[in-house]
Amino acid sequence: MLLQVIINGIMTGFVYALVAVGLTLTWGVMDIINFAHGELLLWGMYTAFGLWSLFSLDPLISLPVAAAIIFLLGVFTYFVVVKRVLKASALTALLATFGLSMVLKNLAQMIFTANYKNVTNTIFGSKTIKIGSFFIRHDYLAAAIGSLALTLLVLTFINKTKTGVAIKATSINRSTAQLMGINTDGIFAITFGLSGACVGAAAALMVPFTPITPGSCTLYSVLAFVIVALGGFGNIKGALYAGLIVGVMEAMGGYFLGTSFKYAVIFLVYLIVMQIRPKGLFGW
Repeated sequence: MLLQVIINGIMTGFVYALVAVGLTLTWGVMDIINFAHGELLLWGMYTAFGLWSLFSLDPLISLPVAAAIIFLLGVFTYFVVVKRVLKASALTALLATFGLSMVLKNLAQMIFTANYKNVTNTIFGSKTIKIGSFFIRHDYLAAAIGSLALTLLVLTFINKTKTGVAIKATSINRSTAQLMGINTDGIFAITFGLSGACVGAAAALMVPFTPITPGSCTLYSVLAFVIVALGGFGNIKGALYAGLIVGVMEAMGGYFLGTSFKYAVIFLVYLIVMQIRPKGLFGW
């Protein structure tokens, strides 16, 4: 039974990691805390839900569309809000993205209402696969595998492509990157777009087993902040490892302490780690 709980935590952790990768990109490259990150995830969920309800598109099939739409929303967010506060104080940037989060959340509530929305009759449904004495739901497994694959794809993009190297150079030293001929404004826009694509894809993977409501993004946003802090700001590998740790802690906390206290374990560990290693478990 305990091993089953750990397996469930690992699968959840992969999804959390993909959500956190989007946040660690903007935080690490631009040194901006995007408080609207959770709302981008929310709109990704509603995008997948809308495509399912209007065109009967399964979330796995509509995943590229959801990722592309939230990519564009991320780019729009940069040019309309973030670009204007790049040179302002950290508090100003924080308040700007917080205000954006309120706008996106309330806009979602106006359009979709506060009622829970569910995606049903998906490709996998609630089918399970039995491996030994363990049962794994197909949709959970698909979400875990998809999240891991996309996280590794982002990591490869950052390390192996010209644009990815430019993103890394900009994150290390913005002024030097500009002197080298890198269009940092374009890089920031791409970074915000890529962050949006990550949560858009994660949203499509999550909706088969996650009820959607305007308030559902808050928890995932907070968990993403915790994962980024534990993994190290701007560290994609760290976000992956920390996502797994948080996923397992959540599952174990729920198993031993009950669902009411499972997040208390995560935040307690977070506070302890921040006291010992302020740059995170995998930050340097």
